[in-house]
Amino acid sequence: MFEWIFEPTGWAALVTLAAMEIVLGIDNVVFISVLVSRLPQNQAEQARRIGLLLALVFRVLLLLTLTFILTLTQPVFTVFGHGVSWRDIVLLFGGIFLIGKATHEIHAEIEGEQDEDDEAAAPNALLVAVLQIAAIDLVFSIDSIVTAIGMAQDVSIMITAVVIAMAVMYFAAGVVGTFISRHPTTKMLALSFLILIGMALVADGSGLHVPRGYIYSAMAFAAAVEFINVWAGRNRRKRLALRGKQRPS
Repeated sequence: MFEWIFEPTGWAALVTLAAMEIVLGIDNVVFISVLVSRLPQNQAEQARRIGLLLALVFRVLLLLTLTFILTLTQPVFTVFGHGVSWRDIVLLFGGIFLIGKATHEIHAEIEGEQDEDDEAAAPNALLVAVLQIAAIDLVFSIDSIVTAIGMAQDVSIMITAVVIAMAVMYFAAGVVGTFISRHPTTKMLALSFLILIGMALVADGSGLHVPRGYIYSAMAFAAAVEFINVWAGRNRRKRLALRGKQRPS
């Protein structure tokens, strides 16, 4: 089962697949970071851990049931000449869920509808967050594993790559979550990313594949611009504070 350890091609497949899983996991990291941003610090960390653990469990279980996964890509009915599979249905509803959730969060941020409702729902906030993370984890897991099957034939390579990707995602989710909590303006950008990802999932589920490279390039460019904006704002505040200290009283 682990004969690939002694073969260069096996390691090449592992590195390639792990890199792909990390890139595909960006969607998961952004969603989890945004979803736990309203929770208290201790609950946010707990929800993040549970969410990523569920993502790992889903991916490993799906890899161990490859026969079932392959049936998900088989058309179950046809709409306007397009064969719709269970994978398409999951991606379609997952995309709609992402768009709806991101839109709701944007509306709440703009209108400020969070304090009273969040306090009233505090006892169930963690449970609701975990359930939402689990639902979207399943969507991303199916999409990720179907892609992985086409890149590697050895299940042990796939599972190892998934574990590596989940470890990277765990540390990345903490960094991204902390950055979003410290810089609230980036949350709106992250929510916009979720809408973009949701639209891509809906398109995929409808048979209109959107190359992920275009989406991730746009996300990287927008994130870089926002990072420069945050950096410039921080320097601007430092200069104003320095001038205030130097001004004679």
